[in-house]
Amino acid sequence: MQLIRNGRDLRVDFFRGIALFCIFLDHIPHDTLARFTVRNLALNDATEIFILLAGFAAALVYGRKLDRAGPLSASADMLKRAWTLYIAHIFLFVLFAAQVAFAATWLGRPQYLSGVGIDHLATRPLAAIVEAVPLLYQPAYLNVLPLYVAIMGGLAPLLFMLRFPRTLLALSVALYVGARIYGWNLPTHGGHGWFFNPFTWQLLFVLGMLFSRHGRPALPGVPTDIAAVLLLLLGFGILLTTWLEPSLARHIPAALRPLVRNIDKTGLHPYRLISILSLAWLAARHLRADARLLDARLSRVFILIGQYGLPTYCASILLSYAGRIVMDTDHGWAMQIIVNLAGLAALFGVAALSAWYRVKDAKPSVA
Repeated sequence: MQLIRNGRDLRVDFFRGIALFCIFLDHIPHDTLARFTVRNLALNDATEIFILLAGFAAALVYGRKLDRAGPLSASADMLKRAWTLYIAHIFLFVLFAAQVAFAATWLGRPQYLSGVGIDHLATRPLAAIVEAVPLLYQPAYLNVLPLYVAIMGGLAPLLFMLRFPRTLLALSVALYVGARIYGWNLPTHGGHGWFFNPFTWQLLFVLGMLFSRHGRPALPGVPTDIAAVLLLLLGFGILLTTWLEPSLARHIPAALRPLVRNIDKTGLHPYRLISILSLAWLAARHLRADARLLDARLSRVFILIGQYGLPTYCASILLSYAGRIVMDTDHGWAMQIIVNLAGLAALFGVAALSAWYRVKDAKPSVA
């Protein structure tokens, strides 16, 4: 049975699968393998990869629908997808809250509740449930799907703007700049904004759509490669002195220190945007769609995971917290290997099951 869907750019699925595995790893404390995920090597992390590729995939699906059936039908389908993502988020919210509550009760560790913000649900359940419905209440670990819902829902009525790429890009950049200058954000129950500000992160999604629709910018190859590598090295230097080894910050000249402070994730700081775009440029330039790497067995694992991003993302959140619980009791090398391999195997299993249902349902039934 052919589980992997062909006839598409497998590079997108490959990198999305890696991003999903990184999301799993990054949420597990004490995991040595997490030290080698994207967030410890560049000024962006798996979330930027996930949102950029989500925009890329959205343009493939809904852009074709736009060309074939017109803007009304395409926008309606995009809104339907946003609704599916919303339902998935609410379902994940319930499962995650139950998982955390069970762990806190069973292991006698009430700090698990406050550690991810579930204590609000425990102390004010009625208010928390009411606030969760309009996405005003988002516990930790559960911030990405609301962002995805907001962007998809907000862009759906403007999908026809894909036919006017320069105007769409100008509007997106203007909203990004305005949100960063004036602090625009959507509200939460605590009075502060969303952890991932949709008004800024939409730019990355839009860029993914435009890259998908119109290809990468016509820039000189080798000079842009060199610039991208230098920007990534600079970003790693900033990361090293502000996050990995803060003690090194004393070596930064005083005049430059303001430039490397407050590189926020919430508002998608320009440095983070530059970092993910540099990675995307190098990947698009130097990994061909027919590269032999994509035929390797491990690559096929990540490709399948990436092709079923919604179920595997939801699974990654639940699995990562399960891994955290296990690693809180034993984070030795043997347990780390078991947790990481089990997590990857489980993500692959979820993707394979989703693929099996797709293939099964695609076959004509026999009366």
